[in-house]
Amino acid sequence: MSSFTRSHEPDEEDFQAGQIDIDKLIAAARRQWRVVAICICVAVVLGVVYLLTAVPRYTASTSILIDRSNSEIAQQLSSFGGVLDDEASVLSQVELLKSEAIGLAAVDKLKLYDNAEFMASGQSVLNPVKDGIQAVLQTIGMSGGGADQILDPQERLRQSALGIVQDSLTVSRTGRSYVLEVSVTSTSPRLSASIVSALAEAYLNDKLDAKYDATRRAGTWLQERIEELRRQSLASDMAVQRFRAENGLVQADGKLVSDQQLAELNSALIVARADTARAQARYDRIQQIIASGQSDAMVTDALDSSVINTLREKYLDASKRESEIAKRLGSDHIQAIRLRQEMAEYQRLMFGELRRIAESYQSELQVSLSRERNITEGVARATDVSVVANETQVQLRELERTSETYKNLYQTFLTRYQEATQGQSFPITEARVISKAVPPSVPSSPRKALVLALSIVLGAAVGGGIGAFREFRDRYFRTGEQIRDVLGLEFLGSLPLITALATTRNDAVSASQIDFRRSITRQAVDHPLSSFAESLRAARLAIDVRVPKKAKIIGVISTLPSEGKSTVSVNMAQMLAQSGKTILIDADLRNPGATRSIAQHAEAGFLEVLLEGRSYSELVLKDDVTGLHFLPAVVRRRVTHSADLLSSAKMAELLQALSAEYEYVVLDLPPIGPVVDGRVVARRVDGFLVVVEWGRTARKVVRDTILSDPLVADKCLGAFLNKVDTERMKFYREYGSSEYYQGRYSSYYVDDKA
Repeated sequence: MSSFTRSHEPDEEDFQAGQIDIDKLIAAARRQWRVVAICICVAVVLGVVYLLTAVPRYTASTSILIDRSNSEIAQQLSSFGGVLDDEASVLSQVELLKSEAIGLAAVDKLKLYDNAEFMASGQSVLNPVKDGIQAVLQTIGMSGGGADQILDPQERLRQSALGIVQDSLTVSRTGRSYVLEVSVTSTSPRLSASIVSALAEAYLNDKLDAKYDATRRAGTWLQERIEELRRQSLASDMAVQRFRAENGLVQADGKLVSDQQLAELNSALIVARADTARAQARYDRIQQIIASGQSDAMVTDALDSSVINTLREKYLDASKRESEIAKRLGSDHIQAIRLRQEMAEYQRLMFGELRRIAESYQSELQVSLSRERNITEGVARATDVSVVANETQVQLRELERTSETYKNLYQTFLTRYQEATQGQSFPITEARVISKAVPPSVPSSPRKALVLALSIVLGAAVGGGIGAFREFRDRYFRTGEQIRDVLGLEFLGSLPLITALATTRNDAVSASQIDFRRSITRQAVDHPLSSFAESLRAARLAIDVRVPKKAKIIGVISTLPSEGKSTVSVNMAQMLAQSGKTILIDADLRNPGATRSIAQHAEAGFLEVLLEGRSYSELVLKDDVTGLHFLPAVVRRRVTHSADLLSSAKMAELLQALSAEYEYVVLDLPPIGPVVDGRVVARRVDGFLVVVEWGRTARKVVRDTILSDPLVADKCLGAFLNKVDTERMKFYREYGSSEYYQGRYSSYYVDDKA
């Protein structure tokens, strides 16, 4: 037997992890289209009801431009006019239009609190309920009445009208421009236009009043500040002059005399140090030449000396002649020796001249050092004087900065005061109306097309959500691929749902014959070319291949009751009977479904064989058409020890005896989910056929139930999908699966479900 679990080897056509399977999405949409359609219809009906009952509302609007040209004119006259050229400034104007001050100005101008139509438009159907609850709470002392109780009735009406205006008001910026779009919505087109116009006028008046008040307050404050700055400027200037006179800080060309002297001495010191360094370098070089005795090393003054040049020429001439004589007569020749003595004398004379030049270099070095010392002493004296002056000048500069600051502030504030005084006479605002409000001719809400479109979209969204939830909650077996992937079993085939069942009784059936009173129990025999019969043939092939024994004991099981296990057992036994001698045993002692289907007339059977020791041969029912033998289970009272009977020695003896006589022994076993009867027989059977109801049995319960008994799992030969709705099955097929080609398979089937 093969292991229950198997690894799934993906091929080239498998989708990668995380990739959207379009075929599955389309199939899910086809399965759930009715739910989506119903939700769309309900949403459209609700939208139509809303359109029929909604009160039409009209929106009037006006456009206000924040005019920068006027701002520039105002800025030329007063820096307090301001230029609105940033995002925050424009957004501030939006909030100003929504403010309470602008709203109350429009309410008072139009007396909206006395307009019954306007005040009624702000009433909600829940207001009476809210007022009633508040009255009850006030009565029992749980509510203090809030701030509205403090206001007088007239003020409460104003605040209510203001709330209605603010709720219906919309202020938006047009793109990135300086244009503000102001809109008001109400039940009257004329009233909407009037409110918008009043709001725009109140906004412009508020801008003018704010500018005038700001300019007036700024002028008063500037006048006081200017007088104070004038006194401080005079006092600081006098302090500077007194400090100069007291500390003798004399200046020439804007600089102190001590600082000028120090600068000149520093320049001279730099030159003196450079001369000293040059003299020292010349002296050190010539001392190095004299000490090393290099006759070919020279300094600049040596090259300019006629004595050294003459001696050098004689030295070179003697060297040349000594070299020629040494080559011809040998180095020991008297002439060569004399020439070398002359060369030594020339060299002594040249170094003597160099020593004289070195003495002149030393004299120049001493002069440079003396000059550098004198200048250094002068710099030190000038530095001391400058340090004292600089310390004093620090205080002077502080006084000068203070004086200059007061002078600049005084001049700036004086200019601002003059501009502010002029700006009071120029009532220029930075905003103007560029599009006046007119009463709208058509209502702005409800928008019928938009409402219907939103109804359709929302209905589709809700329907899609419900459909997606139903798909997510679909945990049932639908395809053979799920049988292979979830259970790891061979998929034997799909058994279609047979809708029409014949229930006529055949009175000609004898007591020893099987009574196929229900047509579904003869489906495989009456319709041998159907897909139902073909699936059973696939199961028979699996039995013959997987169980090589001559006598094969096969158990038919399911996980839950009412999955069609008994019907499959009966038809499977008839299919096997056509290939070899077969007996079907109804081993479901708690709910003998096979006996109720084909042997209601039986008086005794399987239970009597196990309990009373009767021979099975005298209790077996037969089918003359297929040669099938059937051992029914006649249960007259509830059997409490059915599992013990199925695992008893009597059961083992019976199966051994049947194996000697029959090629196939089919056991219609109880479902293994609710009872253990089917599991206790596992060690006595050669294989199990699992029946799973299509679309009704959860995948988890089937997997967990079979996995709970490794012996049962190991002996499973395959699984059927029973009661398959072939019409709905089309929606679950995947490209490349056997279900996908079901239409092409149908030419080989003759399905008769009537």
